Amino acid sequence: MTATTSSPIHPAFSRQAYLSGLAIAIAGAILFSAKAIVAKLIYRYHVDAVTLIAFRMMFSLPFFAAVALWKARSEPALEKSDIGKLILLGLLGYYLSSFLDFLGLQYISAGLERLILFLTPSFVLLISFAFLKKKITMLEWAALGVAYLGTVLVFLHDVRFGSSNVMLGGMFVLGSAISYASYLLLSGALVRRVGAMRLVAYAMCASSAACILQFFLLRPSSMLVQPMPVYGLSLLNAVLCTVLPVFLTMVAVARIGAAAASQAGMIGPVSTLFMGAAILDEPVTGIQLAGTALVLVGIYLVSRKKA
Repeated sequence: MTATTSSPIHPAFSRQAYLSGLAIAIAGAILFSAKAIVAKLIYRYHVDAVTLIAFRMMFSLPFFAAVALWKARSEPALEKSDIGKLILLGLLGYYLSSFLDFLGLQYISAGLERLILFLTPSFVLLISFAFLKKKITMLEWAALGVAYLGTVLVFLHDVRFGSSNVMLGGMFVLGSAISYASYLLLSGALVRRVGAMRLVAYAMCASSAACILQFFLLRPSSMLVQPMPVYGLSLLNAVLCTVLPVFLTMVAVARIGAAAASQAGMIGPVSTLFMGAAILDEPVTGIQLAGTALVLVGIYLVSRKKA
C-alpha cells in the first residue's frame, strides 16, 4: 500500500478545516448582525440615519480602499464597462440597501430587522421566478410560506407592543432586503470574472463615496461634531460589524463553500434577538421565538434546495 493511499491524517485534517471554517462563518454572521445593535445604541444620541451611515462608511473606507488599491496593483486592469457595473452594484447592494436598513432601524426592533433581512434568499428566488423565469418547486413554495409566516408573527407582535411606526420601519427594511437580493442576482457573472474580494472592495468604495456625499449634501458640516461615544460606536460599527464580517465570510466560503457558509449565517437572527435582549432590553417572547424558528426552518429549506 502506497503512502498516498494510506495516509490517515487527511480526513481528520479535512474535518478540522471544516470546523474552523464553520466557526469563522458563525463569527462573521454574529458580527454582521450586531450592526443593528450598534445602530440602536448610536440612535440614543439623537443621530439620524444619514449621519449614522456616513460615519460608518468614513471609518470603513480606508480598509476597503487599501484592498482595492492592492487588487488594482496586483491584478490585470478592469475594463471600463466592469468598473461601471461595480459602481452600480455598490450603489444598489451597499449604499441603498444599508441606507434603507438604518432608516428602518429607527422604528423597529433589532430582532425584527434581522428576520426581515434574513428573507433575502427568498427574494432572490422570487425575483428569479418573476424576471428570469426560474421554476419554483412545491418544496420551495412551502419553505417560503413557512419563512414568511414566521416574519408575520414577529411583525404582528411588534405592531401590537411596539411603536406606531413599525409598519414604516418594516417597509424600509423590506426595501433593503429586496435591494440586496437584486445586487446578489446582478453580481453573479461579474464576481466570477473579477473575483469576490475585488468586487466587494470596489463596490464598498463606491458605496462609501455615495454615503459621504449624501451627508454633505443633506446635512451641515457641523453635524460631524458628535459626542465621543458616537465616534467610538461608529468605529465599532465600521470595523467589527462591516469590514471584519466581510472578510471573515470570504475566508469561510473559501474553506467550506458558499452553501455551508450561508447555512452557518442562520445564527444571525438568533444572535440579534438575544443581543437585543441583553444590550437593548428588547423583550424576548414566545411569539418571537416561534417566529424566528419558522424563519430559520424556511430559509434552511430554501438554502438546502439551492445548494
